Amino acid sequence: MAGQATVLEDSSLLSSLDRKLLRLERFLALISGIAVFSLMVLAVVSVSGRNAINAPLPGYVDWIEQAMPLIAFLGISYVQRDGGHIRMDIVISRLHGRALWLFELISVLLILLLMLALVWGSWSHFDRSFDFGAPMWSRDSSIDIGIPLWPAKLLAPVAFSVLCLRLLLQVWGYGRALIVGAESPVAVPLIQDAAAQAAAEAEQFEGQD
Repeated sequence: MAGQATVLEDSSLLSSLDRKLLRLERFLALISGIAVFSLMVLAVVSVSGRNAINAPLPGYVDWIEQAMPLIAFLGISYVQRDGGHIRMDIVISRLHGRALWLFELISVLLILLLMLALVWGSWSHFDRSFDFGAPMWSRDSSIDIGIPLWPAKLLAPVAFSVLCLRLLLQVWGYGRALIVGAESPVAVPLIQDAAAQAAAEAEQFEGQD
């Protein structure tokens, strides 16, 4: 499973690219959070309309379907940067030094290959839906109120492409750590053990005092 992680920074080109990509990732994660809040507002409006005037929000299910890619995909690169995705680290947590960076590099490369395939597949899925010559540029739409589906389908390859950029930076970070034998590489999530997490939390509370 994933533990608390920290990402180190320095003045290197890798760290500079990491910080620039992080700004984009935070923006996409913010949009994802706004989408969650918007769905909550839509639920309140729909339920209130049904109870008050027997008129729920038209196309409520359609809007939920449109918002799902926002919630599901836009934050994945930000979570990958901080090492927050679920992972089985029973073996890796016992490794140190070059052995650890080698296993991390292999896992990131495998994820990258999978995501490149998903970018290709999701873009093809979007391309089948998008048409400049069609009404609202869409070959398909939602069932209830006819919302074009291509914007939601476009979100998947866009979010997956950002994740691929993050994975490329992590391949660079782990690869450099493997070559030079670095103990604390930059731009990659360094999973903390329980003692390190406790020390970090204690330091945070001391800073608040």
